[in-house]
Amino acid sequence: MDDFSDFASLLEGAAGAGRQHIRLEAGQIVEATVLELSHEWIFVDVGTPKDGRIERSEFKAQVPQKGDRLRLTVLDPTRDGPRLTTSLGQGGANVDVSALELAQQGGTPVHGEVVRAVKGGLEVKIGDIVAFCPASQVELGYASDLALYVGQSHDFKVLEIRDGGRSVVLSRRALLLDDARKKESELLTTLKAGADITGTISSIQRHGALVDLGGATGFIHISELAAHRVERVEDVLKEGEQVTVRVLSIEPGDKGLRIRLSLKQLTEQTVEPPKREEVLEGTVSRVLNHGVLVDTEKGSGLVPLKELGLAPGADHRRAYPPGRQFKVVLLNRDSKDGKLRFSAVGVAGVEERRNYKEFSQTQPHSQKGLGSLGDVFRQKLGLADAPEEASASHEAAPPAPQAARQKAAAFVPTPAAPKSPDRSEELGVVRRSKP
Repeated sequence: MDDFSDFASLLEGAAGAGRQHIRLEAGQIVEATVLELSHEWIFVDVGTPKDGRIERSEFKAQVPQKGDRLRLTVLDPTRDGPRLTTSLGQGGANVDVSALELAQQGGTPVHGEVVRAVKGGLEVKIGDIVAFCPASQVELGYASDLALYVGQSHDFKVLEIRDGGRSVVLSRRALLLDDARKKESELLTTLKAGADITGTISSIQRHGALVDLGGATGFIHISELAAHRVERVEDVLKEGEQVTVRVLSIEPGDKGLRIRLSLKQLTEQTVEPPKREEVLEGTVSRVLNHGVLVDTEKGSGLVPLKELGLAPGADHRRAYPPGRQFKVVLLNRDSKDGKLRFSAVGVAGVEERRNYKEFSQTQPHSQKGLGSLGDVFRQKLGLADAPEEASASHEAAPPAPQAARQKAAAFVPTPAAPKSPDRSEELGVVRRSKP
């Protein structure tokens, strides 16, 4: 016994009791309640003596559970239990114009196969009826290559039926939009400002990027891509890339909710900011008119022209091409947006102060002070210390006894008499030396 027969026999006893016996027609839209689920079928109550059934494979995204209410279309009103579908044309069932009219009135999807791409859209076959889907109604966005859809099967909404069914206009975009709104509603019940969520870059634009959040679309402004200034969005992101972003705000807009996202806040949180007097290895990522952008392990930032240390008139584009590595130190960090500015000329001063500090910490602490210049050179060159006898002469003499100090204080020397000047040369006297 197959899967369907098993469930049909189990539910047959309760099928006729207390039910309203109604007659169904192909293409009719009905409300159904889920009763049971098997590996292949989903059994529903549609008010007929036998329970209706729908193929489980039609629910690819989310399988309904017991008690769920479904809006379905009658595919085959057989007396053994009507076959139902989420969209007309599933399983190759024939669909006539009257069924399409019912689908249009009730908003029921129709299932069709794309047979060829024509000017301005796609030809879609639904049973024996050939319909047309305009290019603007194929995707939520712009469908660049319609030939890719040939041979594919999709669900569509019926927009227009004219000339007795000879002209049928379909829209796949309308179904995608309904599905997106449903997912957006479910997502927004849990999504809030400050939350981190993973999405896919769906479109690169001049001022930012659109992110598919799996039920809603958010926008990252170019100023929220990185801590440093970004000139082009393509330098940071590419379409199809998966990113983790932070929700900044969720606000109502003219075309639905506006979800503002940030990539910068997450990257800033994971990277420890640079400290003052910390020498970093920087790599040039981009050359600008007013300086160069460098990437370091503590973040990216700008090195202004005057902080590159170039000679007047030198071309910084040739001196600092992309990929060149050089040392930098933090110049400042903007308190508002957190942007970093580095300096190359400040590295020398930082290293000098660091070397002096390290040298001063190696000196022994004693009452002799810094010692002589020879002691400094001996320690710098790694030579042996001077012998104690040599340095003993530089030490102060021991203090004299108290009696000697008192005697020396009492002694007052008599001043010598002034010596008269020798004026013999002025008088012309010639002095002769004794033999």
